[in-house]
Amino acid sequence: MNPSTLTVTSMTTAEEATAFRTLNEEWISHFFAALEESDHKTLDDPFTSIVDTGGDVLIVRDGREIVGCAAVVRSSAAVFELSKMAVTPAARGRGIGRQLIQAAIARARQLGATTLFLGSNTKLANAVHLYENVGFQHVSPEQIPLPPYERADVFMRMTL
Repeated sequence: MNPSTLTVTSMTTAEEATAFRTLNEEWISHFFAALEESDHKTLDDPFTSIVDTGGDVLIVRDGREIVGCAAVVRSSAAVFELSKMAVTPAARGRGIGRQLIQAAIARARQLGATTLFLGSNTKLANAVHLYENVGFQHVSPEQIPLPPYERADVFMRMTL
């Protein structure tokens, strides 16, 4: 992988929406028993559930191949959730996740966010470490809006 071949763009096509779903189904089913109802709502129609409500889905390509994705989901006017971040197993460990999260933070700011939050899980130690490394702070579940996932046991927030 040559870092100069990486591009991060907003999701605009049905092909990208399918990749968003596939990438997320892969890691969720690998680490957890099944997708939750809130996963289905987001992944079945990301244009309606994320983009049309003022958020965005970012797609990372290495050349022409989609290798990652992340969503910034509007919770309120200035509060967004970082959600559904995934990198293909073959592309992990190459810094793509870091580039993706930095792009997601920048996109959330462009959309008017002053706070970004997330729910994760201790099983996802590499992801939690990355979130800490870019500036997310651990908080109690009561300090973020509506934790949407039963599997979440790590709650983090960042002031932008």
